[in-house]
Order: sequence, then structure tokens, then C-alpha cells
Amino acid sequence: MNLYDKHQELLEKAIKALHERVFYAAFPEYPGSSVYGEEADKKGRGDFKAHLNTNFEEMHTDEPESWVSDEVSPYLQEPLNIKYPALSVDTLISNAKKARESWRKVIPEDRAGVLIESLFGMQNRFFEIAYATMHTTGQGYMMAFQASGPHAADRALEAVAAGFEELKRFPAQTRWDKPMGKYNLVIDKTWHAVPKGIGLVVGCSTFPTWNSVPGLYASLITGNPVIVKPHPGAVLPIAIVVSEIRDALRENGMDPDICQLAPDTFDHLITKDLAENPAVKLIDYTGGSVFGNYLEELRSKTVFTEKTGVNSVILHSAQNIDKVAANLAFSICLYSGQMCTAPQNFYIPDSGISTPEGQVSFDDFAAKLIEQINGLVDNPKAGPFVLGAIQNARTCDRVNGISKLGGKVLLESREIENPMFPKARTATPAVVVVEASDKDKYSEELFGPIALLIRTGSIEESVALAREMAENHGAISCGAYTTDPDVREMIAEEMSLAATPVSFNLVGGIYMNQNASFSDFHVTGGNPSGNASFTNPEYVIKRFTWVGHREPATV
Repeated sequence: MNLYDKHQELLEKAIKALHERVFYAAFPEYPGSSVYGEEADKKGRGDFKAHLNTNFEEMHTDEPESWVSDEVSPYLQEPLNIKYPALSVDTLISNAKKARESWRKVIPEDRAGVLIESLFGMQNRFFEIAYATMHTTGQGYMMAFQASGPHAADRALEAVAAGFEELKRFPAQTRWDKPMGKYNLVIDKTWHAVPKGIGLVVGCSTFPTWNSVPGLYASLITGNPVIVKPHPGAVLPIAIVVSEIRDALRENGMDPDICQLAPDTFDHLITKDLAENPAVKLIDYTGGSVFGNYLEELRSKTVFTEKTGVNSVILHSAQNIDKVAANLAFSICLYSGQMCTAPQNFYIPDSGISTPEGQVSFDDFAAKLIEQINGLVDNPKAGPFVLGAIQNARTCDRVNGISKLGGKVLLESREIENPMFPKARTATPAVVVVEASDKDKYSEELFGPIALLIRTGSIEESVALAREMAENHGAISCGAYTTDPDVREMIAEEMSLAATPVSFNLVGGIYMNQNASFSDFHVTGGNPSGNASFTNPEYVIKRFTWVGHREPATV
């Protein structure tokens, strides 16, 4: 049985899920699933520890030109000292050019088979990847397992399914028969899906796997070799994924350099050199807007970006305001606000929020939100694990210096103790009140656990401001609470015009931060927060071109 036959049923289920947008998950998200076995966590932890203070040899790279290392654990605040094999930009490009010649000729079925096979290799290492993610990003254990493991694998499968479907949309050949009266004009036509060229995936420090694999697998399924340039501070999680792809390729007689890792250091960054190389035609990027804008402006490149944005919550009315406050408090605390979908700007009318028990004033809601935040972060069984650790010390500086913003600080950020990691770098949320007229205070992303409560004159002003922020500065998510159907429709309409999806009235165990593979599009590509959306058809069809040939048929 070839790999396509082995995985065909799974691929067909994934394609079906893409169309139906219902719940579908190929990889169980709970660490306790019987799929993984009782010893999987212990083994994964041991495998992670075995990487420390060693050379990462799994790329099987012939004669690396150097070994590089720059990762520091946010939990231990100590270097991991894992050295990765590094090659020059010229060597990486040369390898990719050579690999392209064979990979572009592999039929879509065989590409899909080997790529899905690599995901099952990745599945065998989900726990190892989880610990690698914890100690490079600062994510809590559960998030690190889910986001970098099964959720990332589902997003990768989603990209493979979307790419495969587009590659099979049109026939490879046909006989074109046009009646011309006394004779027919008969032409044989063939079409080829031609890959664009070398792909470059530029990773981020907070979600090195989940944000990288969609573009990685989308380029690979469409026939492009890929160079993965991870963030220098978060290499190990995606290095493991790349090693599994290379192993799957090698074991099936294909060139492993179809997928290469390109690690660098903070002192010697190579992203621009790679991005500007003429042979690189595709770029996937997650990170700050300044560098993302630079990439988007490069000529002769197809660029897919997810950049920074200003995410809003619009509060109008609620059935149970305490459940609303609890849900939003969790959203603020989750991974210490270091998510591209985390809420920042909370628009609250000065008249308050309507509930069945009467109006809840601006100040009363602020007090409820702060009470919920403190209750969560001070819970020793929940707080340290929901908050995780701060990936970058500059985020702590931003949160601790929030008074410089000029608003009224209702809750200052503080450190909390992590019982498992006494040296963990932590920061609890800060809550600040600002006025609607002070747009300069809330019109940019303040990355980290920061909540700005913005006092508005009406629900109409709240919605107008949320839309303005999204249109001018980008937004990836939006939350809204209202029991009024007309207000709900107004919010949906206005935020749709700002290309921003809205999560309405979420309470309980679902949060505006979260996105589901096969159902939720991540980023819309319609506002300044990014020009791409995974995974919609455009995300894959821009990675190849259809080229047709024709000639008179031999009857």
C-alpha cells in the first residue's frame, strides 16, 4: 500500500470538513487520550530533556557550516544550549533549487501521502513538542500540548486538504471538440499546476508551530520546496516538525532538502537575505507589522502575513454579567495575553451594560472584571498554568510601565509564583481606564496582559470605534455581548465591513482567543492585521499557476 492509499480516507474526511465547517479533529487534543498511551508524557519530557546542551542532529545535514543556539527558557530563565546545524543562505537556496526539480514532478497524491505521513511522525512526538514549546514560548503545559501538537497538526492537514483539492479541481487533459459545420476542430489540451518556486516560512516566538505549519504544508502540497526560518528564541518545536518531514521524505526516496531548517541568532539574522533572494517566490510570515509591511512590499514575491492588530470587545447587554466577566477575565489571562487573538480594547458605554437585574455601571463592571482576574491568578491550581510565562522580557517592561500610557490604572500587573518553576518570568494582567477621545492611547497593539476599558457615549460610538481601529490598525478577533437582535446585527454588519470576525455572547468554556481548524478562518486578509487567511482557497491557489498546452488531435 502506498502512502496515498494509506491516508486517502483521512484526506477525504478533511476535505469534507472543509466544506461543511463542522467540528472535525484528526488528532485528539487531550493528553490523556488512549491514542497516546500512558507513558507518552513521561517519554516526551525525557526526550525534551535529552536535547538540552546537545547538538540537534536530526536534520542529518551534511557538514553544517556552523552550529547556532539562542533559546532561553522563560520558565527557567536559563539557556537551553541546544545547537542547530546552520547553512549559509547560498547553500540553502542551492539545496532548495535542486530539490524543486524532483518535488514539482511528484503527483499530488504522492505529495499528500508523504506529508500526512509526516504528521503521524509528528503525533508520536506531541509531548516532546509540548515541553519544547513550554520552554521556548512560556505557554502553559495544556496550551503547549494542544496548540503545538494536535491543533497544529490539524491546521497542517487542513492546508494539505485545501491544496490537494485545488490541484485536483481541473482535469489534467481533455479532448476539445468544436463543431465547425462540415468538420470538427479537435484539439488535445493538457494542464499543469506549476509551483511558484522556493517558499520561505518565517516563524514567531510565541506560536512557533501552530502559526508556521499552515504555510509550510500549503507550499509543500502545491509542489514548492520550503525553507523554514524559525524565530531565534523558539526553534526546537518547529525543528522537530521539520525533522519529521525530512524523515518522511527520505524514507520514501525523496530529497529531504525539499524542507530545510534555517536557524539563525539575534546577532546574525538571515531573514532579509532569504526574503530578498530572487529564487524565493513565496513568503509566509507571522510577527510585527513593521517587518510584515516590509515583506509585503517586496517585488516579485507572493507574501502571506499575519501581523499585529487591535482586538476589541463591545459590551452592550448580557443575560448574566458575572459569566461574561469570568469569560473575559480568562481570555485576558490566557497565556498572559500573548496571543494574536487576545482582547485588548473593551468598549463600555458610560450608561453601563443592560442586564435582567438592571444596569451594571461602567465602574461596577470594571470591579467585576478585576475580581474575576484576581480570583483566577491567585488560584494556585489555575493561575500559574493559565498565565504561563512571559516569552520576552520587553513584554514585562511594557506591562509594568503601563502607567505611562496616561489612563487611570485600576489594576497593576504583578508577578506570581509558579510552584513548578520558581524562576519563571510572570506578569498578571493590568487594567486601565481610558476615555474614548484619547485614541492615541488605544490605537495600537499593546502586546501582553493589558486590558483597556474605554468609556464611550453610546453603543453606536463603541461599534464605530471598534470598526475604526480594525480598519486603520487591524484586528484578528472581536468579542461582543448583546441581547438585542438589532444591536447584534449592527455589530455584525459594521465589523464585517472591517473584515473582522465577531464572537457573540461567549460564556463558559469557549473564548474569543480560540480558533477551530476546518471551521474558523484565521485572519481574514481584509484589514491591516494580515493579508492572508488560513485556510481559504486563496491561501493555496496563489502558490501555483495553471499552465495549459494544446495541439491538434491525431484522429
